[in-house]
Amino acid sequence: MKFETLAIHGGNLSTDSQKPVVQPITLSTTFEHQEDSLIYTRANNPNRMALEQLLAQMEMGAAAAAFSSGNAAGMTVFQALPLGSHIIAPSDMYHGMKKLLMDVFKDKLELTFTDLTDIENLKRSLQPNTKLLWIETPSNPLLKISDIKSLCTLAKENDLITVCDNTFATPVFQNPLKLGADIVMHSSTKYFGGHSDILGGALITKQNNSFWKQIVNIQKTGGAVPSPFDCYLLCRSIKTLAYRMKGHAEHAGVLATFLDQHKQVERVFYPGLTNHPGHEVASSQMSGFGGILSFLVKGGPDDADKVISNLRYFNNATSLGGVESLLERRAAVEGPDTKTPQNLIRVSVGLEHLDDLLEDMESALDKVG
Repeated sequence: MKFETLAIHGGNLSTDSQKPVVQPITLSTTFEHQEDSLIYTRANNPNRMALEQLLAQMEMGAAAAAFSSGNAAGMTVFQALPLGSHIIAPSDMYHGMKKLLMDVFKDKLELTFTDLTDIENLKRSLQPNTKLLWIETPSNPLLKISDIKSLCTLAKENDLITVCDNTFATPVFQNPLKLGADIVMHSSTKYFGGHSDILGGALITKQNNSFWKQIVNIQKTGGAVPSPFDCYLLCRSIKTLAYRMKGHAEHAGVLATFLDQHKQVERVFYPGLTNHPGHEVASSQMSGFGGILSFLVKGGPDDADKVISNLRYFNNATSLGGVESLLERRAAVEGPDTKTPQNLIRVSVGLEHLDDLLEDMESALDKVG
């Protein structure tokens, strides 16, 4: 099946005698004992089985595990590592995941954060106890691009497990397992859900090996799993993922070009722009550049806040990947330890009419300039 067909038909595991076209929601927390039956919904559930089967096929992996949030998915990877393991992660790693590592695992794991757009930084960061390389590309919120294939090749030479956060690109535009990664991570809250109303996370593995079995054990025993209803909603939403992503990417590309030429904008971060330092690498490993961009407003944080306050169709809110356009001054959300420029606005470009979005942004910028 091609991706669009898979997204529509791959998430149906229906045993109902009435043959419903859409798989029903199984809310029961327990199941009658019989041969090969499910036992308890924390361990497994028909809707979660359908979602995980779909996710594995979408990312071209051997198996998938669904979680109650993206951070729960990442935390499970970290929990599966031996105590005292060393992790190498990008210096601009998603703020929530970086905070998780630094706060929850500070006495349990060793951490090195470095710029993974330069592979030499990975070489310099290696230690005898390095066990895991975490890649995030495009990164949040600076849209940095890391060469997945080169990083994974070096990681394998040093017996490292490689996990790639593919939330921004989605499997519509990027397939890290095909480029050498061992595990792909998603915040399914974002583009998989696509409507800002589902919390979830996912891991997909290339091989059903011993490390993956440990991850699944933590998932089922720890119980940070999505509800049957959330699994149902995700399967429903994924049916339109390919077409939504094409719309998001088209709108983001046009908006990025517009912003790149506006006198009130200092700089635009979007890998689809030819002046982006990661454009060549992105073009080699992505089939589209996604729906997220960031830009620096000329001036300081007050000027960025003024732009945001003048907008009508861009909601000032955290998160991304919904059909509605969202933006925020990212440094204000990340807090006092942020490395993000104070005048940076991150934009999740939605599916409103493009003319409305461009007119809205132009009006807001002109009022500051």
